[in-house]
Amino acid sequence: MATKRKARAALSADHYTYRLAWSVKDNEFIATVVEFPSLSWIAGTREAALGGLTSVVEEVLQDMLAEGEEIPAPWDERTFSGKFNLRLGPDLHKKVALDAAERNESMNTYVIKKLGLIDA
Repeated sequence: MATKRKARAALSADHYTYRLAWSVKDNEFIATVVEFPSLSWIAGTREAALGGLTSVVEEVLQDMLAEGEEIPAPWDERTFSGKFNLRLGPDLHKKVALDAAERNESMNTYVIKKLGLIDA
């Protein structure tokens, strides 16, 4: 999976993956950006939280460009192979294998169903 790219001038903060959540504790909205997990912005409205964080990301991108740093690729521009290795430990591996066998399924199908990615 390619996760970083060499700095390039055309990159926009708008291409990144933002999330908004209400914080009961802060009584405000919190904006976060997946590709820059250390950044967030808290504001009274969704628009202000997202706008504030987008401005910060623009500044960070400009700083990274100026310093020649590698810039994280936007999530949607990353490529994925469709495979990942998962270490379960022997006991859990045995349980998952047994549960899958009892359902006459491969472990892959069983795990995907357990994750809720396909209908059971």
